[in-house]
Amino acid sequence: MSTPHRPTFTSVEQTRHALADVDYLASSAIATTVYLADTLGKPLLVEGPAGVGKTELAKAVSRASGAELVRLQCYEGVDEARALYEWNHAKQLLRITAERDAAWDEVRSDIFAEEFLLARPLLKAVRSEQPVVLLVDELDKADEEMEGLLLEILSDFQVTVPELGTITARSQPFVVLTSNATRELSEALRRRCLFLHVDYPDAELEQRIVQLQAPGLSDALTQSVVRVVGALRDLNLRKAPSIAETVDWARTLVALGADELEPELVRSSLGVILKHQDDITTAAKTLDLDRALAG
Repeated sequence: MSTPHRPTFTSVEQTRHALADVDYLASSAIATTVYLADTLGKPLLVEGPAGVGKTELAKAVSRASGAELVRLQCYEGVDEARALYEWNHAKQLLRITAERDAAWDEVRSDIFAEEFLLARPLLKAVRSEQPVVLLVDELDKADEEMEGLLLEILSDFQVTVPELGTITARSQPFVVLTSNATRELSEALRRRCLFLHVDYPDAELEQRIVQLQAPGLSDALTQSVVRVVGALRDLNLRKAPSIAETVDWARTLVALGADELEPELVRSSLGVILKHQDDITTAAKTLDLDRALAG
């Protein structure tokens, strides 16, 4: 029987402060949705461009709540054996060999027991006796069959192992699913979750993030960095710079001892924030640096 859900956060403001205390600056929408997901005991589906802090949000909730982070990184071809559980076939074979004279029914009941079960992230989260944040990262990269595997967990916080029966969560996990929206997720999955879209932050919030993550950068230089990154995001690029890349660039400027953001310095360090040569070429040709730096 599952333990009743005990919310961690007490209000939207307390949620915002708790996340800030672990270096995650949340917008009002993020703080509100995290608080509601925790209070209602609902999974949280977070969509948005790559690099806007979706994965980091789950990590921050884990740090803020003191719960263990259990992460399932999705990719094309990830299956039940990688996500939920599999049997330790080598150990089972040893047991069968050791009991070769026993009846099959006796051996079968022995080898499909707990000691032969290898728990993967989903089962590990359900079986944990301590609070857990379960992160299902980049779900859109997995095949659609993975969504079906998740439905039982998202609805009832339980999983079924045919040989052992239904295993119900001992402590209901805080579930975060992330997606870069490279494919449409099913309505059945969406219906079970609260939804949060995370986009690039406004200039004021991004400046606060940079100041927190790159404290050696002056306020004036921080503003210039955020303005240039904002101008780059307005261009037609294959991959717009993310928040993480803004922070990387800020730290690069600190390492270089830069006092101001000059056009030549911008051009020579574009590889820190842009990851494709054609994007660097486009930026070098079309970005009006004088206007961007002047604000």
